[in-house]
Amino acid sequence: MSAKQKILIVDDDSNIAELISLYLTKECFETMIVGDGESALAAVTTFEPNIILLDLMLPGIDGYQVCREVRATSQIPILMLSAKGEVFDKVLGLELGADDYMEKPFDSKELVARVKAILRRYKPASAAPAASNLEEVRYPDLVINRTNYSVLYMGNKIEMPPKELELLYFLAASPNHVFTREQLLDQIWGYEYLGDTRTVDVHIKRVREKINDHSDWKIATIWGIGYKFETTITP
Repeated sequence: MSAKQKILIVDDDSNIAELISLYLTKECFETMIVGDGESALAAVTTFEPNIILLDLMLPGIDGYQVCREVRATSQIPILMLSAKGEVFDKVLGLELGADDYMEKPFDSKELVARVKAILRRYKPASAAPAASNLEEVRYPDLVINRTNYSVLYMGNKIEMPPKELELLYFLAASPNHVFTREQLLDQIWGYEYLGDTRTVDVHIKRVREKINDHSDWKIATIWGIGYKFETTITP
């Protein structure tokens, strides 16, 4: 029998945290609840969660700083939960490395669906897949491996949160194909994202900060439509 996947719930509102834990326990997840940022950072090491549900308004170290510190050493998926619904707050959370953002109050079924969607897409790099299951695209000076979630650029390993890597892989696996932001949301996030297509723009921006345009390929913006991986080379 496979071990239960573990979810770290970080929220100083014990009622909300217990309710979230109840929903997820019914779905056969193992949960741990902490109520502040310092405890969350400690639990990342001791509990070794598969995903973190992170509230932003925490005593002491806030959720944004927790996200920064986790991202400095780990690619564990992070789903931010917050009563802050402004676009600025969502964009900031995504730019710091969160994989998703849900505004409180939220529907319990949607929360569970998003958690499952993120976990389906995230595979730790330590996994040793069979060669026949390898999902990889190669271009000059760029190798994107969606099987072990790794990116090699100019011979160097590039750290990318799961959603950034999946977005880059999806575009690179369909060279010169133009995708709208809505199509990318559907393909990468796997559900209706409340029409907030700026999520795609934020992730593209972060990918571009790590990978520069190459003489043989680049991520091109198609104004008014979306993006494409532009190249003259077939992977």
